[in-house]
Amino acid sequence: MAESPKLDAHHQATVEKIFRHPASHNIEWHDVVSLLESVADVTRGHDGRLTVTLGPETETFDTGGRDVEEQQLVDLRRMLRRAGITPEPR
Repeated sequence: MAESPKLDAHHQATVEKIFRHPASHNIEWHDVVSLLESVADVTRGHDGRLTVTLGPETETFDTGGRDVEEQQLVDLRRMLRRAGITPEPR
């Protein structure tokens, strides 16, 4: 597993929200996009979709809503975990 990149406090807070159980239903896309742009290759499509490549994985996310949906959280958790990005231990 890759070593987790150093994240600023805002990005680390976003990671913690993504991994929180039960899932938070108010994780805003602008926070997630900011995080992803700091750790992955992100391409914005004309249709509002994001194509994210993190390590060997590529996912496309529909960011049409303000908040991240539950299945999108599952996909984000998987991608981040495989890249070694997880909440810091308390």
